[in-house]
Amino acid sequence: MEKIFTPGFDIRPLDNPLGFEYGDDCFYPQTELRTLDAIRKSLLDPKANGPEIVYAIAMDVGKKIHREKLNDLHLLYGVVTYAAGTIGKEPVRSQGHIHVRSAFANNYSTPEVYEIWSGKAIIYMQEFGGDNPGRCFAVHGNPGDVIIVPPAWVHATISANPNVPLTFGAWCDRNYGFDYVDVRAHKGIAWFPIVSNGKIEWLANENYQKSTLQSIEARTYPEFSLEKGKPVYTQFEEDNEKFLFVTRPDLFEGIWKKLQ
Repeated sequence: MEKIFTPGFDIRPLDNPLGFEYGDDCFYPQTELRTLDAIRKSLLDPKANGPEIVYAIAMDVGKKIHREKLNDLHLLYGVVTYAAGTIGKEPVRSQGHIHVRSAFANNYSTPEVYEIWSGKAIIYMQEFGGDNPGRCFAVHGNPGDVIIVPPAWVHATISANPNVPLTFGAWCDRNYGFDYVDVRAHKGIAWFPIVSNGKIEWLANENYQKSTLQSIEARTYPEFSLEKGKPVYTQFEEDNEKFLFVTRPDLFEGIWKKLQ
């Protein structure tokens, strides 16, 4: 039986149709739905068949009592739930992008803090978006695991178990705009995930220079004082400044150089 993870506020993912339910003490936006047609340009096979609605996303959710503080801190919590299934040979996944630079962060691209709620996830990340992708990682996460993507890294979220929906939350900067230019110019991320006999294998994207992919497990982050097993929303609730590194990554440059 899959581990049940409680995210620290009253929200429930839905899978038919994809979306979310919220408690009376929550604020939330209208859920956005990403279609298969919207992500075809970044797929291994742009003509592949798969779920018509690939995932549902709600950016800026939380408890009503925190809304003003979150705005003051320029911090935003987003939630995403993926459809079960595959897209051709690939697992359900996002396109891959880099976060745009934020004026609030002194023109830094901002990081992202993922927290896996249900299903199995792989957070794929590559150091650069150009012809040389630099270091490439496939970070495996289970419910309750936290995975941090450093500033300016290309990243994509992959469902590692096609049989069940994947749901996760993430801390982002409010200027969370996504830059797809480099990924689309290379017709996708540097390594394509492939479902083979129920497992994820990897195929190098020939539009990049040769690189090596390292598969690793999610870890703890003592450098940011994160507490293992405690929802990241609860950690914010207990210490509003704990995720300052998300919105002001410029203040943590020494840590980013050592991360991963």
